[in-house]
Amino acid sequence: QVQLVESGGGLVQPGGSLRLSCTTSGMRFSIYAMGWYRQAPGKQRELVAGITSYGNTNYADSVKGRFTISRDNAKKTVYLQMNSLKPEDTAVYYCSAERTYWGQGTQVTVSS
Repeated sequence: QVQLVESGGGLVQPGGSLRLSCTTSGMRFSIYAMGWYRQAPGKQRELVAGITSYGNTNYADSVKGRFTISRDNAKKTVYLQMNSLKPEDTAVYYCSAERTYWGQGTQVTVSS
């Protein structure tokens, strides 16, 4: 069956960096657009960054210039490099394949 497994979350100080990974199995990864979403307590899940099967990317305004999404089709993995992290980036981060398949999420906490 299709599985998406996120990793790389944790506690980081403001201004720090984290790299999230989402490794997939059971799907033709290369043909799917992939996205990173996040959900903070009491808020709706929102798109953070997306990447098409061709490698075109888009970002939420709140993370432009700080986050970078990338993919490695050979490894069936999508990444989210997060720099200059802010407390408001604190959330559970999920990866998704075209909003059809979802991972279990990884917690990112930005706090001093």
